[in-house]
Amino acid sequence: MISMLISFVVLIIGYLVYGKITEKIFAPDDRQTPAIAINDGVDCVPMKTWKAFLVQLLNIAGTGPIFGALMGAVFGPIVFLWIVFGSILGGAVHDYMSGMISSRHKGASVAELSGTYLGKVAKWIMRIFSVILLVLCGVVFVTSPAGLLEKLTPDWMNGIFWTIVILSYYLLATLLPIDKLIGKLYPVFGVLLIVMAVAVIGGVLFSGGKYTIPEISFENIHPDNTPVWPYMFITVACGAVSGFHATQSPMVAKCITSEKVGKKIFYGAMISEAIIALVWAAAGVSFYGGTQLLNEALKNGASNVVYEISTGVLGVFGGVLAVAGVIVCPITSGDTAFRSARLILAETFKLDQKPMKNRLLITVPLLVVGGFLTWFAVVDDNGFQIIWRYFSWSNQTLAMIALWVSTAYLLKKGKFRYGSLLTALPATFMSAVSMTYILTAQEGFRFSQNIAYPIGVAFAIILLMIYVVFLYRYSRFKG
Repeated sequence: MISMLISFVVLIIGYLVYGKITEKIFAPDDRQTPAIAINDGVDCVPMKTWKAFLVQLLNIAGTGPIFGALMGAVFGPIVFLWIVFGSILGGAVHDYMSGMISSRHKGASVAELSGTYLGKVAKWIMRIFSVILLVLCGVVFVTSPAGLLEKLTPDWMNGIFWTIVILSYYLLATLLPIDKLIGKLYPVFGVLLIVMAVAVIGGVLFSGGKYTIPEISFENIHPDNTPVWPYMFITVACGAVSGFHATQSPMVAKCITSEKVGKKIFYGAMISEAIIALVWAAAGVSFYGGTQLLNEALKNGASNVVYEISTGVLGVFGGVLAVAGVIVCPITSGDTAFRSARLILAETFKLDQKPMKNRLLITVPLLVVGGFLTWFAVVDDNGFQIIWRYFSWSNQTLAMIALWVSTAYLLKKGKFRYGSLLTALPATFMSAVSMTYILTAQEGFRFSQNIAYPIGVAFAIILLMIYVVFLYRYSRFKG
């Protein structure tokens, strides 16, 4: 328990100290944001800081810090270290830079920013890659709530029925101005996500010794002997570093009224998500009494685990929270996933999104594809697991690219060029994670560790060396 409490303190200190360093390197100023300069009434709409924070939290969180943290906790309390330091040094920096750079480019997506700072080839790769990721994300966050709703409702309300209902909501959330539906619902759901985490950890801490939270160790105690590197860093995803956030931050960047609130909104939301992830990782191990039983429980679905923990710790009240959280939270990530995909495709085809017909032209085909993949995930016993695995890897690969985009931005900015290490170091780390995983994973090349590990490390070192060359050139000839 002491380790977890210290972890909470470190996260708060990280926000105050490292968040300030990140803000200083970016150097926000008084220039107009897209919400003020463009204000199109659809996507670029001024939003109060507290509301923008809660919208950002729901955009990036959903069930990500819950499901990912629970699956990561199977590796043991070593996951606490990754959640804490991964969030402070990587995830929060990634989210802040993605949002703030976007704000300075009229709310441009991570794909457009890739083209600006890494070249046209990178732009097209990212356009394709990010849209695929967002559609997969939308599918992932349809199937989990639809599956739980199917269990809680009459037989005629099956998974297909709830899938259609959720996709219908997605249609509205993707089409309507951001302040009409998302801006009104998300603050309420954001409070729900926070209350859910506070209630669960409170129930664990004040259980009279019934539940014991283990202390941090470096030991891997995964029951299946799955190696920590690189699997834990892929599994936790949204609880530490997540490329999905790079697609969501530009959405909120279109709504902030000043660059100077960026630290509170972008860096702060990621630290809040890390706290939520820490709560669920601790709750998972303590409730089941170890990683063996937690691992067994997860085989029946993460939604079931959330329900068991909530009802076991909090009773009927916990059951209500669990159902609301596991149903509402993923939906709030799925809808913005499709909305982000619409915005990226609109940039690609240069379609003005103010007219409703242009929004429909993009949204309907997206949801048709999403509906087909959701059907596959529902009717095929392994469909969800297959989609989730590809989502996880593409998610972390996108994080790697977004961090390199941020690094290129800081290099070209001129000021604080050595400050680009802020993003270059986590970019290098995530490069090694992403490459090593796809080389070893079952859905990847299935290479042995003896081959995959050296290649993954070499790939990251090569990218780091390229960065050092550019850093030297900029510092020497443009400094």
